[in-house]
Amino acid sequence: MIKEFGVLPDGTAVQEITLRKGALEASILTLGAIIRDLKVDGQTVVLGFEDLQSYLDHSSYFGVIAGRCANRIAGGRVTVDGTDYQLDLNENGRHHLHGGSGGFSHRVWQIEQDDKASVLLKLVSEDGEMGYPGRVEAMARYTLTGTGALRLKMTATTDRTTPVNLTQHAYFNLDGSDSILDHTLEIAAESYLPVDEDLIPTGEIRKVAWTPYDFRDGRKLRRKPGEEAVVYDHNFCLADAPREAVEFAAALEDGAGERRMEVWTSEPGLQLFDAPRMAIPVPGLGGKRYGPHAGLCLEAQRWPDSVHHDGFTQVLLRPSETYSHVTEFRFS
Repeated sequence: MIKEFGVLPDGTAVQEITLRKGALEASILTLGAIIRDLKVDGQTVVLGFEDLQSYLDHSSYFGVIAGRCANRIAGGRVTVDGTDYQLDLNENGRHHLHGGSGGFSHRVWQIEQDDKASVLLKLVSEDGEMGYPGRVEAMARYTLTGTGALRLKMTATTDRTTPVNLTQHAYFNLDGSDSILDHTLEIAAESYLPVDEDLIPTGEIRKVAWTPYDFRDGRKLRRKPGEEAVVYDHNFCLADAPREAVEFAAALEDGAGERRMEVWTSEPGLQLFDAPRMAIPVPGLGGKRYGPHAGLCLEAQRWPDSVHHDGFTQVLLRPSETYSHVTEFRFS
């Protein structure tokens, strides 16, 4: 089902597509290809808003597809085939974040196909947008599967070499509690990327063992005594390069252990962010107020700031290639 969700200040209509299959119901917006709502057996498991204006005024990338290059690029500087490019500096005026102030998350995608359980969206990013070289055509298909999963497949092509790194930026909360700190999280990663004071990777690849970033055996997100200052806004290293098929990346369980979500992805990285400073001044879905740790993101991606680190995963897409990314959120 498709209906109008609202109209942008420039007069562009934003549509909402509702998908249903089995125990799952998803609401997708053409603005930013946003997952506005996702219900499992009637329980909303993501953060979102009931109206368009709240997304324009208060959304912290709630449910968007971030791109052309997700996460952070230090100084917004990129060198491609010997040519330097300055990207939009939309984070503290110093760095480039999630594709810039007019990135994929801020654009209206076009509906190419839809049925009861699937929708295919398309976006064209012209040469020079946000400072990036090349014209990029991106496609994103959301599908509810018969096995209780929301599957997202993204592809992109370009006419000039350019960085491409797309991610889904939903904030998850599996039980509607005020905080996800008592959710249990497992991440199948042996290493993570330490960051500096601006949350830019330092270039080091560090083992998670004996650190607060070790989620291999599953544990609650609530900080242990002495770890109150630990921030979770880091990339976990699942692999050195994208995989041919999806593999297990993470599992999240609600505080009572009654609902479980697994993340399976082809991507080599997973960004954990648990929103410690969230303070949304307007109601969210169902009138819920979103404060600190109201939800967490598990962003499957290529490693952040890869354009500046030879040992990180490749993010440059060339005209002869097709970018491909598949992530599944499996519920039980």
